[in-house]
Amino acid sequence: MNSSLERARKIRTGGVYAFFIIGSIIMIFPFVWMFLTSFKTVEESMIIPPTIFPQSWQTKNFTDAMASLPFLSLYKNTILMIVWRVVCAVAFSSMAGYAFAKLNFKGKNILFSLVLIQMMLPSQIFITPQYQMLAKVGLTNTIFALVFPGLVSAFGTFFLRQAYMGIPDEIAEAAYLDGCNQWQTFIKVMAPLTTASMAALAVFTAVFAYGDLMWPLIVNTDLKMMTLSSGLATLRGQFNTNFPVMMAGSLLAMIPMVVLYLFFQKQFIEGVAMTGGK
Repeated sequence: MNSSLERARKIRTGGVYAFFIIGSIIMIFPFVWMFLTSFKTVEESMIIPPTIFPQSWQTKNFTDAMASLPFLSLYKNTILMIVWRVVCAVAFSSMAGYAFAKLNFKGKNILFSLVLIQMMLPSQIFITPQYQMLAKVGLTNTIFALVFPGLVSAFGTFFLRQAYMGIPDEIAEAAYLDGCNQWQTFIKVMAPLTTASMAALAVFTAVFAYGDLMWPLIVNTDLKMMTLSSGLATLRGQFNTNFPVMMAGSLLAMIPMVVLYLFFQKQFIEGVAMTGGK
């Protein structure tokens, strides 16, 4: 009896491992294919049946991609956009999340309902009014134009509100009894307790900003003021059938996110686990 139960447990465990291994292969395969294709010739990339490994590793595709796009400007614009969107999202969302979670003021529920409504609405409906606002003050084709939609974050407000709601009210009350005012309580006591969630929000914001394509394409038409995602869209227009050059450009564009993940993997996992368990 015990041997049959042990055999059944091993079968279930093996099935679970097999499922996750297959899922991992499915997710990783496109990146492996992109990497290998970036070193192929055009003929190799279009041959039927396809070949997995290139016959000779071509580095010319990377030089062609870098010659077609100002990658230094694209990197700079993307990094500045990510940094400023992260700073604004963490700073403003932390203050708003603390206010919604711990303070009592008139219209609190109505204002938070507006935050939730903004989260439910598709972001595309805000593109036209946001563009008109920037165009009327002459701020298109600027770094500020890239940052503008991320000055405030409804998702970040909700995300950090949940983190602050998980902190006992007695901690803030103890700080108040020790002589702290509301601002000191927030800065010195409450905010440090949500650093893991702030780190998770920073990573989420960076990922969303890096993948933003439509807004940078609309607001910045100058190639030198574009981001990596919008710049790659123009690369596709130049090399419709030159898949190796397109894959080489995509591989170069992945560098910021790979670096971000390597540095902040621990904070990202901890923040998501902590906030999701509240």
